[in-house]
Amino acid sequence: MKKQLILEDGTVFIGEGFGSDKHSIGEVVFNTGMTGYQEILSDPSYCGQIVTLTYPLIGNYGINRDDFESINPAIQGFIVKEAAEFPSNWRNEQSLNEYFQIRNIPGIAGIDTRKLTRIIRQHGTLKGAICHIDENVDSVLEKLRATKLRNDQVKQVSTKTPYPSPGRGSRVVLVDFGMKHGILRELNKRDCDVIVVPYDSSAQDILNLSPDGVMLSNGPGDPKDVPEAIHMIKELIGQVPLFGICLGHQLFALACGANTEKLKFGHRGSNHPVKDLRTGKVALTSQNHGYSVEEASITGTDLEVTHIALNDGTIEGLKHKAFPAFTVQYHPEASPGPEDAKGLFEQFLQLIENHKQEGACTCQNVQI
Repeated sequence: MKKQLILEDGTVFIGEGFGSDKHSIGEVVFNTGMTGYQEILSDPSYCGQIVTLTYPLIGNYGINRDDFESINPAIQGFIVKEAAEFPSNWRNEQSLNEYFQIRNIPGIAGIDTRKLTRIIRQHGTLKGAICHIDENVDSVLEKLRATKLRNDQVKQVSTKTPYPSPGRGSRVVLVDFGMKHGILRELNKRDCDVIVVPYDSSAQDILNLSPDGVMLSNGPGDPKDVPEAIHMIKELIGQVPLFGICLGHQLFALACGANTEKLKFGHRGSNHPVKDLRTGKVALTSQNHGYSVEEASITGTDLEVTHIALNDGTIEGLKHKAFPAFTVQYHPEASPGPEDAKGLFEQFLQLIENHKQEGACTCQNVQI
């Protein structure tokens, strides 16, 4: 089954279709990870995007029940050089093609993914369409260029109602902007009593749950498209310890008066080096984002830059100078990727304990 990938600049790639037969339009991006395709395709941060994988062979270890980062994938399509038809792994349960057919996700294989990646790196992310080979290119181009991509991705992927993931340790309210399950797993491993809440929860809704700390999750799209979350974070700062990841990091920066900007082609991969400015140590990190915090906008805020990307110097970590709150642009839970940064979860729990002790000391000093 022949398919074509048509980019808004007029470039056309012809390849072999797999998965669903549906026509799909989305923002075309690329990920440089060599493994972890199952976590990538199920990461809610890719909502509305057509994902290109630069590693040439994808699907060779199949799809299993354990490595999903969400229940319902939100990607618009998948682009690979070669899709393995006969995966081999002891955990394999189905092929990429079988899974995409069940989930109604279109894929295209056999195209020059190196050329496609170079186009994106040169011109920035582009809108694209995966469609049948018989469709008229000019007609598809006209529709593609007229299509305005949705900007409510967070609303699409966030939970609609709160739910608990019980534990006996610190209570953490996890705000779901498009949460990867890996974040919840890491909190569960540390016996946190987690309550997951929707993206549009108010600060008072969250405080009513008596949290020891609040985590701001990853998610898709432009952080400026979620103004209600920025307002909520403003009201939480100083009241409870905060830890933000990826989109949560960007929203926190906006809440503190900084600015965000769109990157030319984003950071998507599992080997991005990040330097901790406080220790000088470098961690390899998993990343997936198209926006970053503008460096110049930090001046005049209560924010301190704690981490930078060694590839391009962009901001990768922030902390509040006065209140217990810190964020990172990358994914400490990995899934997929290296686990160099998992210690940040311990730092968050330590921040919670310190805050509890400071509160206890304050109470002891109060004269009744």
